[in-house]
Amino acid sequence: MRRFIAAGFGVGWIPDKLWGSDNGAGTFGAGLGGLIGIALWPAPWWIDTAAALIAVGLSLWASAPYARDLEDPGWVVIDEIAGALVAVIGLTGLAWFVAWVIARLADIFKTPPGVRQAENLRPPWGITTDDVVAGLYGLAVGWIVARVFF
Repeated sequence: MRRFIAAGFGVGWIPDKLWGSDNGAGTFGAGLGGLIGIALWPAPWWIDTAAALIAVGLSLWASAPYARDLEDPGWVVIDEIAGALVAVIGLTGLAWFVAWVIARLADIFKTPPGVRQAENLRPPWGITTDDVVAGLYGLAVGWIVARVFF
């Protein structure tokens, strides 16, 4: 069960089944997080926050046994689900999309301050917190878009 949750309820294994590697697994996980975020559009922001916190807790718990030599295994994507859910708290429509994209890019490239440093924390913290920090960047940009354009 722990392995299944770490794999984002199985989506982390999809790339290996499709093209024989973990490349892109994080985007599959973030995609699932995004779909959960869309399902939560009608809910108040505090439900989004609760879902994100639950995902962060699950990520810390489920990913812990699978970190080898301080590395984040590609198929472990519960952290990307958590980061995506953080990014879209209280957002819908265009602001939601912008937040999700910014969070995903911040996680992939690790250029915004704090993302790479968070990744270097000991597991399971490093596995999860880089995605959460990337999600916070997405959330900030998403809220700016929501306020400026709507």
